[in-house]
Amino acid sequence: MIAFVKGTVASYGVDWVVVDCNGIGYYISYPHTDEISLNKEVMIHTYMHISENDIGLFGFSSLEEKELFVRLISVKGLGPKTAMNMLGKAGYDTIVAAIEEGNVTALKKLPGIGAKSASQIVLDLKGKLVTTNVSSAPKLSQEYPPEIKDALEGLKNLGYKPNELGSVTNMMKEKPGLTVEQYVKLGLQFLMRQKLGG
Repeated sequence: MIAFVKGTVASYGVDWVVVDCNGIGYYISYPHTDEISLNKEVMIHTYMHISENDIGLFGFSSLEEKELFVRLISVKGLGPKTAMNMLGKAGYDTIVAAIEEGNVTALKKLPGIGAKSASQIVLDLKGKLVTTNVSSAPKLSQEYPPEIKDALEGLKNLGYKPNELGSVTNMMKEKPGLTVEQYVKLGLQFLMRQKLGG
């Protein structure tokens, strides 16, 4: 099993990336190619899926996202490509919130998910996503001001992972009315303090 791939981005498309790792190119299905750049070093957590007709390498930005993917493909009738499309469309926090809320309607809006699949996902996974702090996951009805959304997107582009940004989001919501630049600066200071243990 290949747990992760670390190397430079050789090429990428809408939902895949080729990572050059010591002269070997790994083709990885990856839902976050908007966060990567050519020739930049990346480390992508991976899951190798083996079936009768295919071997595929699927990539994730965090171990939490990988765990959610493994849980999703354990649901009867839900394959790895559908699970990746879900992650690419909605993201980790939104999917977890929908499952924990039993929000079948929201899950049905995701690509490849019908009413039966959505109900099965809730039935199989609700309350079992033990690695997830559901309270920090944004509710589906929750809307952030555009300045906060843009600031969070900026922090993601700087390399911070979705699971690192939950507490940052809560901090930003407590300080309404700031500009995007001010929110980014606050976020960076907050994350640095966390990294330094303060």
